[in-house]
Amino acid sequence: MQWHDEQPIYRQLRDLVVERIMDGSFAEGAAVPSVRQVASDYRINHLTVARAYQELVETGLLEKRRGLGMYVTLGARATLTADEQAHFFARELPAFAERVRNLGLDMQQVTQRLLQEGDIE
Repeated sequence: MQWHDEQPIYRQLRDLVVERIMDGSFAEGAAVPSVRQVASDYRINHLTVARAYQELVETGLLEKRRGLGMYVTLGARATLTADEQAHFFARELPAFAERVRNLGLDMQQVTQRLLQEGDIE
């Protein structure tokens, strides 16, 4: 993993765990790697990993099971999907529509192209 300077490592790690929940690599109800394991694998401080995991606990995506470790909560993927969809409609879609207008493109042509490119029905 290559860490970048644009945001703290714990946030990058948190985002990585979110990605893995979204893509199914970390299944709902399954354990995530331990703090010590992640710290060792990525050669980062265990407190950094603990902070990332704690944020995920606070948002309800992970749960602590005393003596067992951290687990992905049931419904975590649906929660993340709903959040991403809301973000898309609130921020990304309006920015995209503005870009289309600024380029002088016809929205119907853009829609048709999206349907062709993405096999969207």
